Amino acid sequence: MTEVAQHAGEQEGRTPPDTPKAPLRRLWEYARPHSGALLLGGFLSFLGGAAGLAQPLVAKLVIDALAQDQTLTRPLLLLGVLLLTGALVSALGAYVLGRTGESVVLTVRRQLLTRLLRLRVGAVDRLKPGDLVSRLTSDTTLLRSVVTNSLTNVVTGSLLLIGGVVLMAVMDAILFGVTMAVLVVVGLVMGVVLPRISRATVAGQAAVGEMGALLERLFGAFRTVKASGAERHEGERLETAAHTAWRKGVQVAAWSALSGTVAGFAVNIAFLAVLGMGGVRVAAGELEVSSLIAFLLLLFYLMEPLAMLVQAATEMQSGLAAVHRIDEVATLEREEVDAAPESPTGSNGPATVAFADVTFRYAPDAPMVHHGVTFEAPSGGLTALVGPSGAGKTTVFSLLERFYDATSGAVLLDGVDVRNWPLPALRAAIGYVEQDAPVLDGTLRQNLVMAAPQATAEEIDAVVRTARLEELVARLPDGLDSAIGHRGTTISGGERQRVAIARALLRRPRLLLMDEATSQLDAANETALKQVMLDAARETSVMVVAHRLSTVTSADRIVVMEAGRVRAVGTHAELVATDELYRDLAASQLLTAS
Repeated sequence: MTEVAQHAGEQEGRTPPDTPKAPLRRLWEYARPHSGALLLGGFLSFLGGAAGLAQPLVAKLVIDALAQDQTLTRPLLLLGVLLLTGALVSALGAYVLGRTGESVVLTVRRQLLTRLLRLRVGAVDRLKPGDLVSRLTSDTTLLRSVVTNSLTNVVTGSLLLIGGVVLMAVMDAILFGVTMAVLVVVGLVMGVVLPRISRATVAGQAAVGEMGALLERLFGAFRTVKASGAERHEGERLETAAHTAWRKGVQVAAWSALSGTVAGFAVNIAFLAVLGMGGVRVAAGELEVSSLIAFLLLLFYLMEPLAMLVQAATEMQSGLAAVHRIDEVATLEREEVDAAPESPTGSNGPATVAFADVTFRYAPDAPMVHHGVTFEAPSGGLTALVGPSGAGKTTVFSLLERFYDATSGAVLLDGVDVRNWPLPALRAAIGYVEQDAPVLDGTLRQNLVMAAPQATAEEIDAVVRTARLEELVARLPDGLDSAIGHRGTTISGGERQRVAIARALLRRPRLLLMDEATSQLDAANETALKQVMLDAARETSVMVVAHRLSTVTSADRIVVMEAGRVRAVGTHAELVATDELYRDLAASQLLTAS
């Protein structure tokens, strides 16, 4: 394969990661599809605020009417209408914004779920699942308050603040100057405080993600932790992460409290200054008493939009930190799984497998796992991979499934490089039984049909018999529809392996990969499963990482691997006669851990 062709092949089935964007720009991308609803909610909130902004002016009319001995009916009625209208419109605006915020969060969670499910295995292996869960839950929840409150409050608060300031300037230029001096002080303080809130928030959310990762790690091996008496040690690690999150949260709370206190204190100072300056001017006959009262009421009213802006700016820092963490997932390389599932070869029979001088390492700075692996497995039959621990046997399966791509060389299925196969077609042709045979939380039926959701009842019954699961189905209270617990904790290890084998067989694969599938079975079940493999090998190609000698002796061909290389290929009799390592493995019943 030429260098250009190889490069093109490496890109088949992959979606390039998104380009990182500034958090504000990404936030706008999330909010833009809902811009109409946001504008409506913001406009209603502004109308409610504007109704409040007009109340000091109406209060001036009331005072003037009292001074001139006029009727109060009209100004009081107008004041009541403003109060009621403002309250109703503000409530409606809050509802529209809250509903829109939930819609934005739903959109982001859907996008994030899609990205998480399509991440390449290598990307997930480098990350911590608990931290990914934290990004999907707590970070997206923070995003809701930013979209609904921060964005609209910034606009609404700014407009109301500007409107109030303009009214003040019209009413009295001197008192307006005093108020502006206070606003400048608040602005300077916020310029110092906000970056500190942002840094503390990012660190705090990272600590929460680390705590989630530690919890996932702990519950993933809960019985081992209990049996090892390691509760205190694991608890100390969780305590450290929780304390870090607490410390950063306290920093955010302290800076937020400082910003709010400075804003409120500044308004109170402004009130005293306006009261003193206004009183002097009223005494001098330069200002009406009603104008001073209206100005003071307006100043108090401006506390709300000012506090709104301070809170919005504080929340914005948390939201932008959440956007940054969510956006990090978008920059990870993911798989394209929506391609058409057609096979590039059009073949429906047992698949052929070939490795051509394959080298592989898990990361650019990691040691080589494969050093020029070359072998062929023809169509049909049983091929066994044997060798000591670290030989690279399981990695063969990872490269076939394209969980990882070869560093160099070619991995061929039906003579076509797997990088040139559409991923859905490649994986539809392969059944894979992992070494630890994972079983998902849910019913036995849900686990069996996970890879073949359209399977009929007859097909399910057939694989149940093939995998010798009849006794398990009979024992469970609801048969196939019985829940089998988180990670299959209610069934035995051998039963979990047989469930995994049945799940793979139900897909009717052209290539069946079994990674030490008999390692947890007793002698009777091992014999039964060996027969399952031999039966499957008559209709499809079967490759197994062999753990027991009985499996190997039945293989049509055996690939002996050592230290990332293929040492020998042949039948059991041929290898016993010609290969010293294989003779040693056979003598020890191949029970070396793989």
